[in-house]
Amino acid sequence: MLKIENLHARVEDKEILKGINLEIKPGEVHAIMGPNGAGKSTLSSVIAGHEDFEVTDGSVFLDGENIDELDPEERAHKGIFLSFQYPVEIPGVSVTNFIKAAINANRKAKGLEDMPANEMLKLIKEKSSMLEIDRKFLSRSLNEGFSGGEKKRNEIFQMAMLEPKVAILDETDSGLDIDALRIVANGVNKLKSKDNAVLVITHYQRLLDYIVPDFVHVLYNGKIVKSGTKELALELEEKGYDWIKQEANK
Repeated sequence: MLKIENLHARVEDKEILKGINLEIKPGEVHAIMGPNGAGKSTLSSVIAGHEDFEVTDGSVFLDGENIDELDPEERAHKGIFLSFQYPVEIPGVSVTNFIKAAINANRKAKGLEDMPANEMLKLIKEKSSMLEIDRKFLSRSLNEGFSGGEKKRNEIFQMAMLEPKVAILDETDSGLDIDALRIVANGVNKLKSKDNAVLVITHYQRLLDYIVPDFVHVLYNGKIVKSGTKELALELEEKGYDWIKQEANK
């Protein structure tokens, strides 16, 4: 579903990604872990088409299609979803109106009419109930005054509504208490299917207690230096990243 081949990327004159190879198949959950500065968030941004990063070599494929030349909006329409570490506030635009606009923009890109209002309302009710979201929350301005947990829950709500092919969760656990983490993780787990894939980027193993990955990859100094099953995350929790640095430098 998502295939990354020999991906190199830099920002300004600094090379950050130094040859990433990764394949995520439908129905799979992959986790990427690594220390600060390893390139984790850069990888997610490059997959999503963020223009601040220059791809100097390699390619990204979605369902076999090379998406290197597509801008972020086009990639989103193709089915790439990225949750941000620090979601932006949009005063005056309600959560509901934002998601309506996003869904109809996706439909327009596919040559479809806007979703009928009754169908949209039914979908909003269904997905907000799944994620234990209060209806009053949906009328608030997007992310304005939201707690960290509310921002992340809102992003998972957007993911639920948009039904992407590949969801990239960039440090979704950042700043969440246990209750918020559980609700967000439960939402992600409910949205997993044989027709989509999830890439979880995190520093800590605790998120992977709730969203159990099929594969764990360790990113260090711009490269994936080790891959394994969920047990690798437990090993990292026990030994720390110094162990990985020693392995990589051998």
